[in-house]
Amino acid sequence: MSENVNSENCSHQCEGCSVENCGARQNPQSLLIEPDSRSSIRRIIGVVSGKGGVGKSFVTSMLAAEMQRRGRRTAVLDGDITGPSQGKAFGIKEKAYGDGELIIPAYTKSGIQLISTNMLLENDDTPVLWRGPMVANILKQFYQEVYWNNVDVMFVDMPPGTSDVPLTLFQSFKLDGIIVVTSPQELVSMIVEKAINMANTMNVKVLGLIENMSYVECPKCHEKMYVFGKSHIDATADKFNLPVLARIPLDPAIAEASDAGTIEDIEVPQIKEAVDFIENL
Repeated sequence: MSENVNSENCSHQCEGCSVENCGARQNPQSLLIEPDSRSSIRRIIGVVSGKGGVGKSFVTSMLAAEMQRRGRRTAVLDGDITGPSQGKAFGIKEKAYGDGELIIPAYTKSGIQLISTNMLLENDDTPVLWRGPMVANILKQFYQEVYWNNVDVMFVDMPPGTSDVPLTLFQSFKLDGIIVVTSPQELVSMIVEKAINMANTMNVKVLGLIENMSYVECPKCHEKMYVFGKSHIDATADKFNLPVLARIPLDPAIAEASDAGTIEDIEVPQIKEAVDFIENL
């Protein structure tokens, strides 16, 4: 495609356009959106992954639970619209309702404010058969049309990959940074680099990496067994000059708590350092 776009052929839909030097391109800052004037959000951290299946949503819930445990007013925006899981992890069964102006988020047992697609669906197992533009609009509505009450830190469980939906989120939300979740496999490391490069292209700060399913620890001798092979996270971190914020083990108790909706009852010591890092930003 030619970099010199004729204004007559320009759709003026700058979001998602690949022509960087287009004379008609608007300032990217103009794509940023604001929450409603009644809402207050001091800091927004995106949690991303280059692909699904690495535990991004689990890491998001753990970060939020630990942050809330420290007395911070915490929120979770479940941006994984077609694969929502935060409601189940936190045991949220009620549906969303409004006050005539804004949607009221659910409050978890410890007080975390949460919004997720399943709160809008009649049944939790109803598939979300929406195309990209509609998914992007729902994300914006979750940010702008929900009453976020005096939030210190919002964690956004972002959709996996590097498609138009994460792109919309990068352009629309005032992110203070993102955390990239990975797992030990070499293939995943390659995909993680794509996610980091996407963030750098969009001028979104990458705060660090978290490796999930890093190892299994023997409950008797505490020996670590690397069931997915040697980790590649240090090489990726060194390449991009990023810190490794946590290495989280495989633990059946954590998976059971997530399935039971009691994720807030589980403390993961390995996640504490990552939350320390966020608090000190």
